[in-house]
Amino acid sequence: MKVAFRTDASRFIGSGHIMRCLTLSDSLARAGATCTFICRAHPGHLGELLKARGHALRLLPCSTEVTDQESGHASWLGAAWEEDARQTLEQIDEMVDWLVVDHYSIDRRWEDAVRAGCRWLAVIDDLADRPHSCELLLDQNWHGAEAQSRYKELTPAYCVHLIGPQYALLGPEYAELKRWRPEHDGLVRRVLLFFGGSDPDNLTAKALAALSTPEFSTLVLDVVVGQNHPDPSGIAQMATARSGTVVHRNLPSLAGLMLRSDLMLGAGGATNWERMCLGLPSIVISIADNQVAINRALSVDGYIDFLGPADGVSVDDIADAVSDALTSPELLRTRSRIGRDLVGGNGAVTMTDVMMRSC
Repeated sequence: MKVAFRTDASRFIGSGHIMRCLTLSDSLARAGATCTFICRAHPGHLGELLKARGHALRLLPCSTEVTDQESGHASWLGAAWEEDARQTLEQIDEMVDWLVVDHYSIDRRWEDAVRAGCRWLAVIDDLADRPHSCELLLDQNWHGAEAQSRYKELTPAYCVHLIGPQYALLGPEYAELKRWRPEHDGLVRRVLLFFGGSDPDNLTAKALAALSTPEFSTLVLDVVVGQNHPDPSGIAQMATARSGTVVHRNLPSLAGLMLRSDLMLGAGGATNWERMCLGLPSIVISIADNQVAINRALSVDGYIDFLGPADGVSVDDIADAVSDALTSPELLRTRSRIGRDLVGGNGAVTMTDVMMRSC
């Protein structure tokens, strides 16, 4: 089976779209599929990572000209949608079985325009703000009671929907390690910090500052700095000044660090599902507008402690949240348990099976 992916990463877009597609492509490759990524050469496009994992890469030229504003995220595409669709088709040497699209700038117009290059089309989305022309749609996020109806009017009647965190695209190590993680004892000794591949607001520095006071001196910190972080040297300097702090760069997976952590401070994207799969309670700050509603719903339902969007969170807010966690063992145990119940960790395998059965 031949599969092509159209997705992007950049210092502005972040790495989440690429990373969840990479998880799916790795799963498809293990099942025998050949995967090719078609990405625009934005600064921070992560193409080398894709190639290092054994997938083919076709880079589209980077352009700043945008002529279409109908889609709310149109500027993320780096070209007019018609031009992007044409360039994408040019990169598909022969018809692929599946074209997987994970891009907020792409909608039904683009999808209809590339139909000559694929037998079936799959969309990964979480906004539910535009129509799609696809056979398969994945939204791995938590939307409460309205989850199953969000795409009803936005997709064809024949489209198969995979909706909810039970379909979250996680690496196979998460389902495996989940079996080995003991129940959370409610105590916090080791804390993990990771605010995404780009961390545009440098929340890592804020969190480090919050945890560098005497109140938290006994905590061991693992600090993960993403490939597109704006100030890795500054983070390294802050970590050096705090005893018991280790900085990690360019990790292939967070699973190992999550397994040995008692609490995590992080962004509100796909790592939500990784944390919850392993029963790791978390304090969450959203780094993108599309994360706010999802994380608010998770917080209302008791799964996470959501502090709000990045621009409204202070060092003191973070310190107060961690202090509350240290004195709430029963709450941490509950969040660990219900998170594990919600996210099984086999979503990538499930989506792979659905795609493979069509061929």
